[in-house]
Amino acid sequence: MLIGNATLPDGTTADVRVDGETIDAVGDLGGEADVDATGKLLMPGAIDVHVHFRQPGFSHKETWATGSRSAAAGGVTTVVDQPNTDPPTVTGDAFDEKAALAADSLVDWGINGGVTDSWEPDSLFDRPLFALGEVFLADSTGDMGIEAALFDDAVELAADNDVPVTVHAEDADLFDEAALDAADDGIGKDADADAWSAYRPAEAEAAAVERACEVAADSGADLHIAHTSTPEGIDAAADAGATCEVTPHHLFISRDDLPELGTYGRMNPPLRSEPRREAVFERVADGTVDVIATDHAPHTVEEKEATIRDAPSGVPGVETMVPLLLVEATATDGAFGYERVRDLVATNPAEIFGLDAKGRVAEGYDADLALYDIDTGREIRGSDLHSNCGWTPFEGWTGIFPEWTTVRGTVVWDGEEFGENDGRNVRN
Repeated sequence: MLIGNATLPDGTTADVRVDGETIDAVGDLGGEADVDATGKLLMPGAIDVHVHFRQPGFSHKETWATGSRSAAAGGVTTVVDQPNTDPPTVTGDAFDEKAALAADSLVDWGINGGVTDSWEPDSLFDRPLFALGEVFLADSTGDMGIEAALFDDAVELAADNDVPVTVHAEDADLFDEAALDAADDGIGKDADADAWSAYRPAEAEAAAVERACEVAADSGADLHIAHTSTPEGIDAAADAGATCEVTPHHLFISRDDLPELGTYGRMNPPLRSEPRREAVFERVADGTVDVIATDHAPHTVEEKEATIRDAPSGVPGVETMVPLLLVEATATDGAFGYERVRDLVATNPAEIFGLDAKGRVAEGYDADLALYDIDTGREIRGSDLHSNCGWTPFEGWTGIFPEWTTVRGTVVWDGEEFGENDGRNVRN
C-alpha cells in the first residue's frame, strides 16, 4: 500500500509505503498512490497504556471485542489492560485467562499484573507482563488498594524482574469522610457529585506520588504514575524522575462541570478545581507530562444512575482521546500542535515502555497508522461510539475522528465498518 502526499505531525509532506506489517519507506517515493492523503494528517497509531476492558467478570460493561473496536475507531492501535477484573490479574492463571479473552481484540494489546494480599508473584512474573500495575494505593473499582508494606515488597520484586511499575497514587489516610457523609441523595445527573472531589482531595494524590517515588528510588524500579490529576502530583513525579500520564477528562473537565455530569463525572482520582485543571493543562502543553492515557473505565447508564456514594467510578474515553486532542492542536489558539499530540499518545508511551517498533511513522516501524481530515470535525455523541456503555462525559463536544485506522498494515476501521485482525500481545 502506498499512501501518497500525507502530512506528518511535524508538518512535512511525504509518501508512506507499507509492505506487509511494517512501514517500508517514508519520503518522496513516486508511483501511483493507493491512498491519496493530500491535505490530510497521518498519525502513528495511538498507544493507550491505561484501559479497563472489563473481561473477565464484567462483560456487560465492556469486552475485548467492543473495547478494541472503540479504540480502533478513535485511532488507538495498542491498548494496555489493567488488573481489576474478576478474577483480578494477580496470578499466572488469571493472566492466562485474560490473555485468552484478548484474542478477540482488533488492536494490539498488553496486560498489566496486579497486587493484592493473595497475589502470586512467582507465577505472575513468569508471564509476559506489560507492567506491574496499576498498583492501587487506595481502593477504586475492584477494591484492590494495598498496604504500604506490601507495596514496598511489590515494587522491589518488579525491579528484580525488570518490570516497570504503574501506580494509582492516592493516600486514603487523607480522604475526608465528612465530605462524603454530607452529600445529598440525588441520583445520576442530579447527584451531589462535587462531594466526591471533596472526599478524595488533591493533597491525597501528591502525598501518594511522593511516597511511591521514594519507594521506587530505593529499589531502582522504573515508575510510572497513572492518571495524575493535580499540578502537585505531576511536579512530584517529574522532580523524582518518574513518568506520568494525564487523562483527557482531567485535562479538559473540572469540578465546574459536575453540576451537569453528576455521577457520570465520578472517577478516581476525581475531577479537580478549574485552576488546578488549567495548571495540569499547562504541564501537558509544556512537556512536563509524558503521556495522555484514557483510564477508559466504562460502566452502564443503569449503574451510574445512583447516588454519588453508590455509583461506580470511571468514565469511557478510548475512542475520544485522540479526536479531542486533535481539535486542540488544530485550533488557531491551541496550546499545542500535532507533534505534541504524537508524542503524548504514541512516541512517548512507546519509548517509556520499550515498544521499539511502535509510536512513529518511520521506516521499519509497525504500520500502525491513522489518517485524519483535520478540517472535518464532528459532534461527539455517546450513541455513535462503540463502547458497550453507550455514553460519554464529552457529549456535545467536537472531535476529529480518523478516516481509517490500520494495525500492522491491516485496515481495522474504514470510517464505517471494522475489518478483521488478530491483535497481538506486544510483549510476545
